Amino acid sequence: MEWYDLRDPNDPQLDELAQRYHLHPLHIEDCRHKGQRAKVEENDGYIFVVLKPVDVAADGELEFSDLDVFLGRDFLISVHEADSASGRRVVEPLRATTGTQRADQIFYRIADGIVDSFLPMLDRMDDLADVLEDEVLEDPSPACLERISHAKRNLIELRRVLTNTRDVAAHLQRTESEIIGRDLWPFLRDIYDHVARNLDTVEMQRDLISGAMDIYLSSQAQRTNQVMKVLTVLSTIALPSLVISSFFGMNLHGLPWSEYPHGSWLAFALMIGSTLLLLLVMRIFRWL
Repeated sequence: MEWYDLRDPNDPQLDELAQRYHLHPLHIEDCRHKGQRAKVEENDGYIFVVLKPVDVAADGELEFSDLDVFLGRDFLISVHEADSASGRRVVEPLRATTGTQRADQIFYRIADGIVDSFLPMLDRMDDLADVLEDEVLEDPSPACLERISHAKRNLIELRRVLTNTRDVAAHLQRTESEIIGRDLWPFLRDIYDHVARNLDTVEMQRDLISGAMDIYLSSQAQRTNQVMKVLTVLSTIALPSLVISSFFGMNLHGLPWSEYPHGSWLAFALMIGSTLLLLLVMRIFRWL
């Protein structure tokens, strides 16, 4: 069994292998164009599979790369993206087993390793969801909203990749190709179960993040309502004084107490009395 592990899709060796093993030109084109979705295609003499390893960037964004695999009866070709560190971490430990295992067995281990590489990301997102839930209850700041939006985008992208990977696993466990031995069928079903469980976890985490977003929006609306309530109460309390001061501030003759020496004190007492009466009415109706 020959295993060719190419670290660069533009390696000329890929063209040589395409001629030797009659690889379809469209599959070679898929290898050299980044951003392919996870998929599986069967062709004469081989199976072409695109897997999606995942890494975490310095800013917390999830970065997905392509790991393209050509599986034949007696050969295996793996093509990495030039910057795919996660794919290399899965493949490098398997290089020592080339002489002792079949091509389909090594392919199974690669696929299983890629699926298992999602687990640390899911644990990280689970911890982040718990932190955001606590933060949105204690201090719902704009920075918290930005982190919620960031986590939601990551979960959407993770769900998209896992959905496609689940389709790949479903196809592999149903295939009757002679390239994959029957002894691997139970293991391929196990990969499908792992992907399905990871997808369920992502759905649960997405619900938690969406719930945190709803809590944030509700808390902001409640805070706005509380501010408006305080401003309304202050405006209502000041209303009697404004009306009375406006009345006595008119530039007209014959206003009450205009000639009285203590008229200003009486007007002031009227303001205080009307304000206290208004506060009493609001207290009776439980508006305060």
